[in-house]
Amino acid sequence: MADNSGLDALKFYKDSIRLWEEFWNDSNVLLKDIRGKEIAIQLTRSIGSISANIEEGYGRGYGKEYPRFLKISRGSAQESKGWYKKSKFLLPEKTINDRIAILDKLIAHLTATISTLYKKQEIES
Repeated sequence: MADNSGLDALKFYKDSIRLWEEFWNDSNVLLKDIRGKEIAIQLTRSIGSISANIEEGYGRGYGKEYPRFLKISRGSAQESKGWYKKSKFLLPEKTINDRIAILDKLIAHLTATISTLYKKQEIES
């Protein structure tokens, strides 16, 4: 079983935690509007899911399940991009662009890691 010191060394995991922290500020703005409240709820779920699935997959070890959890995390990152785009009437454009840039980087890192893990599994099979 993996410990948190290894998890904390993963760049994409650190980025997912940073995104969660940035979202706290965004949610304060979104919660001031009834329409923004629903976006905040959805972003809470999707952004929270990014790091949660990385954590769960990592905690299960580097078996066949790990890439599956990373794929779920990647899907949550993609969903979060959509919710940030929908928040354009409430959040500043710079904030949205900054969050989407973090999400794009996360998606790229997750995709590369998933690919590497699948290749490694093929070699070991």
